[in-house]
Amino acid sequence: MRLLNSEEDPEYINLQTELVWLQQHIKETNQRVILLFEGRDTAGKGGAIMRFIRFLNPRIFKVVALSKPTERESGQWYFQRYIEHLPGPGEIVFFDRSWYNRAVVEPVMEFCTQEQHDLFNKQVVQLENMLIEDGIHLFKFWFSIDAEEQKKRLEERVHNPLKQWKLSGVDVQAQSKWSIFTAYKEKMFKNTSTINSPWIVINGNDRDKARKEAMRYLLHHLEYNKKGNTLERLVPDSLIIKTV
Repeated sequence: MRLLNSEEDPEYINLQTELVWLQQHIKETNQRVILLFEGRDTAGKGGAIMRFIRFLNPRIFKVVALSKPTERESGQWYFQRYIEHLPGPGEIVFFDRSWYNRAVVEPVMEFCTQEQHDLFNKQVVQLENMLIEDGIHLFKFWFSIDAEEQKKRLEERVHNPLKQWKLSGVDVQAQSKWSIFTAYKEKMFKNTSTINSPWIVINGNDRDKARKEAMRYLLHHLEYNKKGNTLERLVPDSLIIKTV
């Protein structure tokens, strides 16, 4: 059974149908799921989340995109404001950027001290192990793009009035800090990719392919009723997506 719509990409429709079935199963079985969407500026994190959630029941999922910490939050344990948004039974939480801000963006932009960065690296694996041991399904997606693609997308944000709201001071420095960003990204992979919680790296130069493969990865790695009934391919393309 393939569910087609003449006005839609049938591949998206089938994958989104599978996601609806997955969400129903998660609700019925009281499972908890966290998806982290990380990557360079303009890598497509927000757009991917929008594709994931398009037909989901809004009552049992949440998108978390936290702004700059308040003065009070800055004095708290770093992970505290993220823990407030962890899923309850039957819920999925999508983090549009996450606690991994402190792994890459904050040290690159000098928003944290070296001591704070080092402490994060010491604690984050312990935290994630506790979440997983408590039964939470944790997926860490990293959307990867090359420098030329990022340059093109940044220029699009500058000139497209519908996308100018996405442009930030961090975006403006993205190209000039490309190399140091890469160094911190590689350090993050080395320190925080584990057997229980690997980084899932997705080639994001083609937005649609990246989004579809991210969906496939999630669907492939969780069990649910009606799985595969759309006859859509659920095994991720290893040329586009890999774990590190």
